Amino acid sequence: MSEGASRGRESAWSCWESPTRGRSLAFYRDRLGLKLQRTGGEFAFFDAGGTTLALREQKNLGPAGDARRVEVVFSVEDAGAAYDALRSRGVEFRIAPRVVTGDQHAADFRDPDGHVLSILGPKKG
Repeated sequence: MSEGASRGRESAWSCWESPTRGRSLAFYRDRLGLKLQRTGGEFAFFDAGGTTLALREQKNLGPAGDARRVEVVFSVEDAGAAYDALRSRGVEFRIAPRVVTGDQHAADFRDPDGHVLSILGPKKG
């Protein structure tokens, strides 16, 4: 999410389970544009702009409704620009950016493993 993404100080990181790390690695790196920091064993680590996203291969992960799955929200400087940039890389959104509170617009999509991801920020254009 290099275009329209906010950059800040890292305060935490998230670790997600993936039944097929290779497929998810390609999605986060190639479609979302996250920088791959390193890989090792069953893990892959990405710079997600102020936080680190770690993917761990887990062969016995349950279906998309599995309680281990969560939504991650990426703060962006311009929700419209981020939406357009991600769509141009093949990301399929469930809904276009819409006002969720004040001047903040949000749009969400899923990764290949069913995790819900969102972008959130003002829409400048």
